Amino acid sequence: MAKMRITKVYTKTGDQGLTSLVGGARVSKASLRVDSYGDVDELNAVLGIIRSQGVDGEINSLLIIIQNDLFIMGADLASPPDIEVPRVSKESVENLEAAIDKFLEELQPLKEFILPSGNTAGSYLHFARTVSRRAERKVAKLMEEEEIGENVLIYLNRLSDLLFVMARVENQRGNFKETFVDFKKE
Repeated sequence: MAKMRITKVYTKTGDQGLTSLVGGARVSKASLRVDSYGDVDELNAVLGIIRSQGVDGEINSLLIIIQNDLFIMGADLASPPDIEVPRVSKESVENLEAAIDKFLEELQPLKEFILPSGNTAGSYLHFARTVSRRAERKVAKLMEEEEIGENVLIYLNRLSDLLFVMARVENQRGNFKETFVDFKKE
């Protein structure tokens, strides 16, 4: 597949609050579809911040793959079902599941809730999990109104799980002790 090239950064076509979907349909920038792929774009940017924080090499390599998957997801969400574009694949979902299973092997099972914290990269991975969950909620709402790619919501669901596990792994590899939630009332 040929790489897409951006020839011009500004087009002035969105100055009235509309944007184009893949295929040319014009929609409001406030539409749920645009809002959904906007959250996916934000998640991708957060993953870029994590990669700039000296994250563990294995996690960094996986984040690069995930960032590429999220670009595909953006195209998937920006395209009506009858437009041919790369779509989120079942294989991509399975890759996330395999990564979760692999990382869980080095972690102790949780018996309590933990506070989202840690070293810088670990904390940002927890933050990315919350952005992923928000994107998942938006996409779930979008699915109630429009047809979207069959693996988009599933991918976001697995990704948020993986980001939680990766935060724990990053913190453990960085010798950061997890803080458990204290439910005691004083």
